[in-house]
Amino acid sequence: MFAVVRTGGKQYRVAPGDKIVVEKVAGEAGQRIDITDVLLAGEGSELRSVEGLTVAAEIIAQAKGDKVTVFKKRRRHNYRRKKGHRQQHTILRIVAIGDQKAEKKAAKPAAKVEAEAKPAKPSPAPQVDAPVTESPAPDNEAQANPDKAPKAKKAAAPKAGADKAPAKSAKAPSTKNAAPAKAAAPKLTKPKSPKAK
Repeated sequence: MFAVVRTGGKQYRVAPGDKIVVEKVAGEAGQRIDITDVLLAGEGSELRSVEGLTVAAEIIAQAKGDKVTVFKKRRRHNYRRKKGHRQQHTILRIVAIGDQKAEKKAAKPAAKVEAEAKPAKPSPAPQVDAPVTESPAPDNEAQANPDKAPKAKKAAAPKAGADKAPAKSAKAPSTKNAAPAKAAAPKLTKPKSPKAK
C-alpha cells in the first residue's frame, strides 16, 4: 500500500518501511508521530478513501542539510554580506499506513545463514602414487642432435694479468630515459647586398 502525504509544504509518496527526509518536525529520535495530511492512498492501481487515514512514522534522527552560502553585494557601494545556512531536517521511517504495518524481515535460522554465507568448497581429489615416467623428448639440443653437437673447446691457459678485474661488458649503455641529443644549430649567413662589389 502507498500514500501521498504533505508535510513541511512538500509532498512525499511513501509506503510502509520507507525512509524520507522532511522539513524539521518536533520530536526526539525514537518518538512516533502521525501524519494526518494524507492526499492520496491506494494499493497497486486501486485507490482508497483517505477519510480518517493517518500515516504513522518514527523519527530516526534530527539532522542538518548541506551548507548554503548566502552572499549579497551591491556594486560601487562598498556593500558585501556573506552568511551561511544549513536547513534543519528530520529523518522519518514510515511504520504504517492506516492499519497496514511495515513487514519485518523474518530472521533466518542460524544453520541456513551459515550455509549461505560459506559456499561449500570442492573436496580435493585423492592423491594416487603413479609411477614417474621420463619424457621421451630430450632436454637439450645436444641430446636431440648428437651429430651436430658443437665440439668442446680446449681450455685455454690463463694469460698473464688474469688477476686483474674483468673488463666491462661491451653492452651499450641504456638510452631509455636519456634526453634526446641536441642537433647543431645551422649557421646563418648574411645575404649579400646588391650594392657590394
